[in-house]
Amino acid sequence: MKSTRSLLALAGFGLATAGAAWYGARYSRSGARSSWYRSLNKPKFTPPDQVFPVVWTTLYALMAWSGYRVWSAAPSRQRNTALRLWMSQLAANAKWSKLFFGEHRPGLALADIIALEGTILSYITAARKVDRAAANAFIPYAAWVAFATVLNAEFARLNPHAAAA
Repeated sequence: MKSTRSLLALAGFGLATAGAAWYGARYSRSGARSSWYRSLNKPKFTPPDQVFPVVWTTLYALMAWSGYRVWSAAPSRQRNTALRLWMSQLAANAKWSKLFFGEHRPGLALADIIALEGTILSYITAARKVDRAAANAFIPYAAWVAFATVLNAEFARLNPHAAAA
């Protein structure tokens, strides 16, 4: 019975993460971003489009696994704090694509991604008190979001006219 409960919990974290990924993908698919995104001045260090699905699939898998590991730990105040931060980072993550690609607001997306990075770092700190492996699973995500923050800042700087009317 415990094994079934664990599998269901892991599936739940996977579904929550997949839901956030789906929400963000609605705005970042090539059709949704085509003309606006293509018209932007891009920093020289913008990765090719093919990189993003590979990176995000890996990061989303690590996010789900990390959340599950924390959830699997003994109930505690630290575990509850980490789980709240896990949910918060997932919501901020999903919102970024809507702000950047959906609403064409690189400046607002920058504010969101800065908050996202802070939440990720807070989660790592909180999760480390509960499950070190779960915390470590978020390190690649924190690194990618730090890079994405710099990239977003450059998009905003290079395209002051980019905000939708």
